[in-house]
Amino acid sequence: MFGNAIQPGSSAAALMAAFLVVSAPLTASAQDTPGVSAPPYEPQLMRLSEIFGALHYLRPLCGEDDTPTWRDRMEEFLDAETRDENRRRRFIERFNQGYRGFSVAYQDCTDAARLAMAQYLGQGETIISDVTSRYGR
Repeated sequence: MFGNAIQPGSSAAALMAAFLVVSAPLTASAQDTPGVSAPPYEPQLMRLSEIFGALHYLRPLCGEDDTPTWRDRMEEFLDAETRDENRRRRFIERFNQGYRGFSVAYQDCTDAARLAMAQYLGQGETIISDVTSRYGR
């Protein structure tokens, strides 16, 4: 588990542009220091990981050809955001949950799958915007 050409002006393009901003480390790695609590934006990043997994399943199912794939984007995110192996595993688990949840529910692209995909793109944009505006440099 753990893809398709993004059309300029699409929600996927906007999410990818926003992702490039958030994939830079947001704080000075306190999130990967033993004994230090997770950063305040951790729940949003976990949700973003789940969204990436869902999009990795849904977009190709519905004929979208994103390059790089959402899995590749997740790898970039992991490389930028995690140095701690346990934290990295938690992000990967959430990615896989997002992927599996939709792979069980949808075998074909339906109107409901397209609606979910659009909602997840919007939700991802919102998370990235919120996290970068509150915690970015």
